[in-house]
Amino acid sequence: MGFTIGGSRGTKEFRSGVRRRGRTSECTTVAEYTGLWGWDAVPGARAAAPSRDCSCGHTNCGAPGAHPLDFAPTVPGGATLDEVTEVWGEYPGAAILLPVGRSFDVIEVSEEAGRRALVRLERMGLPLGPVTATPDGRAQFFVAPGAAAELPQLLYRMGWDDADLDLRALGPGAFLTAPPSDHAGLGPAAWLRGPALDCAGGPPQARLLLGTLAYICHRFRR
Repeated sequence: MGFTIGGSRGTKEFRSGVRRRGRTSECTTVAEYTGLWGWDAVPGARAAAPSRDCSCGHTNCGAPGAHPLDFAPTVPGGATLDEVTEVWGEYPGAAILLPVGRSFDVIEVSEEAGRRALVRLERMGLPLGPVTATPDGRAQFFVAPGAAAELPQLLYRMGWDDADLDLRALGPGAFLTAPPSDHAGLGPAAWLRGPALDCAGGPPQARLLLGTLAYICHRFRR
């Protein structure tokens, strides 16, 4: 005996079960970020395509689907699955946002430049942290906190301060959309290089990657 699509009890129970499994999957992913990698996580707004109206409800939202929900608490690094479920259960379907500037800062370049730089950095044997790709074509390299504040001086010391580079750093106050959450109604964020136990708790200093990233970005500009 199956169930008939419509308003039957079987349909309601099936959909309820799907929602529960979806919430469980969300909470498990968040708990991996907090418990395994030690990162804070914040429930974020979603934006629905094609209009990309933000779930925050503000008609003049400046960052549809790419900001924390109003009054949403931060789930701290180290939180267990039970602790995550208690919080995230109040925000079903929320995007997973990682606050930048606490466990890591971010250096962001175009995705194509980032992919090429990642290959070169791996061949050089340099220490690397996680790297994400956004659906709008950006690559985001996790680096040690403080990189955003140090970036102008680092570029100056390396001789790249007067170059027109498609490169920027994200620091305190910024939020990164964590895979597999949707970013700004454009599609899911993804890993170019996933987190690993040997680097997630301590990503590399920006200066170790910046020379290669700047060089690749400069070549793309040319």
